[in-house]
Amino acid sequence: MKSILKNINILHSFECAARHQSYSKAAAELCISQAAVSQQMRQLEAAVGSQLFLRKNKQMLLTQQGQTLFYASKQAFSILKKSLNEIKNEGVAGSLTITSTQAFTSLWLMPKLHKFLAQHPEIKIRVLSSAGFDDLKQQHIDLAIRFCANVKESTDAEYVCEYFGEDPVYPVCSPQLADTQNFHAPADLLQTWLVSLENPGAYDWASWFESAGVKAYREHQQWTHVHSTDMALNAVLSGHGFTLAARYLCIEQLESGQLMIPVNIPHPNVVKRYLVFDANTVKIARLKIFTDWLKSEMEVQTPAATLMTQSGLG
Repeated sequence: MKSILKNINILHSFECAARHQSYSKAAAELCISQAAVSQQMRQLEAAVGSQLFLRKNKQMLLTQQGQTLFYASKQAFSILKKSLNEIKNEGVAGSLTITSTQAFTSLWLMPKLHKFLAQHPEIKIRVLSSAGFDDLKQQHIDLAIRFCANVKESTDAEYVCEYFGEDPVYPVCSPQLADTQNFHAPADLLQTWLVSLENPGAYDWASWFESAGVKAYREHQQWTHVHSTDMALNAVLSGHGFTLAARYLCIEQLESGQLMIPVNIPHPNVVKRYLVFDANTVKIARLKIFTDWLKSEMEVQTPAATLMTQSGLG
């Protein structure tokens, strides 16, 4: 047992393998081979005299003894990491790597990022886009900004998953299209093209029409399917039908009159916003500065009367 405690790498490998329930994912995070992880786990099991993992398909599930050791090792490494990071805290100046959806990064973040950098030129921002839930540790990501119904369930327990508001989703179109036809009721949208994401998730046209009591959408033939919301909004801005979009993604276009909401009925599902990050990161000072700015910017709401007028409803 003393030999295991002297070799902290084996316990670190165990914590990583137990957290991922996978030797291959642990190997990728630790930058060693899967065979090395497997060998270390055999050594650990021999030292403690108990089986720690059970293989089920591609997963390595923990035995009761494995769960006991995982809880203890997780707590121990968390305390060590927090203490080391407090000693090593990098302060405000430095870099941050941020990931979010393609639509958010291209439509909201990039157009506003210059304002943050003007206030904090000492912070260098690297932006990535991804539709999935990235492995923050493996990809060296400091902050994930996510918009989904299942963010909490999809986030590893070692990370903070902070809810910071929600936004309604509306059907939007260009004023040029609105001038050509009368759109007053939900069924009127079936007179034109409907732009939909290939994988719309909870914010689909079917749910919107069903909540509005319209069944005829099932026979609608004019559909355009795209990969992301920014593509959908670009199509709609050029006059190509309607798309469903969260208000935060197109609020500037609504304010400027480039987009309208002729039928003021929101989608039954709202978009919830989350910040996902490691609370013990050495970059916590600059991370807090960025997230405070982000929350402040997203809390700025256009007065309802202005939106109504510019949506053609006033």
